[in-house]
Order: sequence, then C-alpha cells, then structure tokens
Amino acid sequence: MQIPISNRARSVEPFLAMELMERAKELEAEGRDIIYLCLGEPDFNTPPAILAATSQALAEGATSYTHSLGLLELRQEICGHYRDYYGVEIVPEQVIVSSGTSPLMLLLFSTILEEGDELILTDPGYACYPGFVKFSGGTPVLLKAAAENGFQPRPDQVKGLITEKTRGLLINSPSNPAGSILSGRDMQALAELPIPIISDEIYHGLTYQGDEHSILEFTHDAFVLGGFSKAYAMTGWRLGYLIAPLSCMRTLQTLHQNFLICANHFVQRGGIAALQQCQDDVAEMRTIYDKRRKEMISRLRKLGFGVHFEPKGAFYVLADASHIDSNSQRLALDILEKTGVAVTPGVDFGAGAEGFLRFSYTRPFDEIVTALERIEVYLR
Repeated sequence: MQIPISNRARSVEPFLAMELMERAKELEAEGRDIIYLCLGEPDFNTPPAILAATSQALAEGATSYTHSLGLLELRQEICGHYRDYYGVEIVPEQVIVSSGTSPLMLLLFSTILEEGDELILTDPGYACYPGFVKFSGGTPVLLKAAAENGFQPRPDQVKGLITEKTRGLLINSPSNPAGSILSGRDMQALAELPIPIISDEIYHGLTYQGDEHSILEFTHDAFVLGGFSKAYAMTGWRLGYLIAPLSCMRTLQTLHQNFLICANHFVQRGGIAALQQCQDDVAEMRTIYDKRRKEMISRLRKLGFGVHFEPKGAFYVLADASHIDSNSQRLALDILEKTGVAVTPGVDFGAGAEGFLRFSYTRPFDEIVTALERIEVYLR
C-alpha cells in the first residue's frame, strides 16, 4: 500500500549538518578517527550547580506536570535576568517555557501566520528557519545579506521586502552560521520598521566583542526566543523559552497546553539554578571559546580561506572556500572522507552561503589544531 505523505511534510528540506554528522558517525564506527567541527553543541559538561539542582529535584519527586507556561519561579528568574542584564521590564505572564526553542518556533509561527503570510528571513541563516515557516503555512521571504555585513540584515533591505502579507522579520544575534552580532544602533533601526521583530537570542552569553543587546531594549512589539542549550551547555536537557506580547500569550498558552503540555519539571529546576548560580561557569566557558575562536580564525586565514569578517559571538566561523570548490556540500563530504574532519557545508544555511564552510569551535583546542593541520595536508 502506498501511503501518501503531505505536501507540508515534503516541504521541509534535510538538515545537512545532521546528514553530514551521521556520515561521520558511520566512518567512526568503521574505526576512523573523526574530529567534529560540524555541530553547534558545547563540549563542556553542564555546570555542577545545575546537576545538583536537578538531582535534588528528582529526589524530591519533581516529575509531575507543571503550569503550562512553566514554573513561576523560573519565569521570574528569566524576568530578573532581562531586567538586570538588559534593563528591560517584563512580567512572568509574558514568558512561556518549553522543551527547547524549536517547538516554540512552531507554536509562534502557527500563531502569527495564516496560509501564505510572509516572514522575512536572512539568507544565509539558521538552516531550520524556512522549514518552520513553511510547516506553519507561511512563506519565507529571503533577504540576501552581505558577507561584509556579517550576513545581518540592513533596515533598507528589509523595508524593500515588506508587503501587505509580511508578518515579521526574524533576526539572530549572535548568529548561526556567521557568529555576527547586531549593534544596538542596528537593532533600533530594525525596531522602527512597521512589522514585528522575532529575535532568536539563543546564543546570548556567548559574545566576545561588542555589546550584547536584546530587541526588547528597543521595542515591546517583539518576540524573543532564548534558552539554556548554548551558554549553559544544556543542549540535551531541552529547555528554552519565548517572551511575547501579552496580547498573544493566551493563544500561545493554549497551543502549548494542547501540543506540548509543559517542559520537564526537574529540568526547569535546573534552569533556575543556571540563572541564579552559573554566571561564573558561563564566563569561564566564554573565555575558552574566545581563545579557540582567535586560533581558528588565524589558522583558516593562513590556509587561504576567506574569513571576510571576524565572528564576534556564538561559536562558528563561516569561511569562504569557493576558491577550492564552489559546491560546499561536495567539498565538505570530500574533506570528511579524506581527512576525518567534519565541517558543515554553507549551502545548508541558504544559497547565500554556497561556497562557504562553517567551522565550529566547540571542540578542545588541541583537536581544533589537529583538524586544521589535517585540512592543510588535504589542501596541499
């Protein structure tokens, strides 16, 4: 029997970073020594205070459902973080906590997009954004961002793409795949556009140069996606949050109740500990990432890769490799097969990054050096 598959499901493209990692795992199972520079996953252990808090929570029986918006104490801590760090006043009723930011994107886009509505995304940008928009019935409108601008959107570019169907602009700072940041001046200009801003701030806490700004400093008509995966080394814990205008919260809460119910109780307790006790851990990780960042940029440039701008946040370097091969997927697979180094093809993040490779510095310093030495031999 031929079981039909929906057009909605077919519209989602494969995630090439995961496809390449899966090929790397196959090679590793065959005995190859693989160095993974393809994933945006911290190599640090989750901080001890978080482990202690979740262990205590489990011992106390924190395995039940929570409020669908999340534990009140956690939402209060998130509000306190935005007040102390950005000078922004929000209330717990504006915060919804879930199992990572990915399900929250689906809920958000399902809330603000009717069939055929448009959402402006940068090209290149995080590989999964277009799939979320399409699956929610919307149409991604791709803004061709320039390398010299860190692939961040310029207000005049955005303004030229706004139509009567436009329902928002999605920004990401610090960004994946480029590691670039938007200045406060840039954010202010984007906030003045006549459309809502959706700001993916998952890499906040991992900025090495310049000031870190939230879109909420410049407008209240915005949505913020944040979480604990990156800065707190909690990827597998699956804990994220969405900050939204109060006018949208009841609908978002209803969707969350129906489709996800709530985030894991004991994991939310870990989130409280993260915000209360782990800023020194984040600072230490950030210092180590920064050392790796500088080394990777220097070595890639010496190898002839085009690093057109210095990434200032997240943990990625997007390097131009078009002089080696304009087909980034073919090049990434060839590097993997011949050197055992896994990097992500730029085309995964949009046509605007074709010819680029994304290198992640979420591996120990010595591994990064070894990986780039292997690539040096490959290039010879």
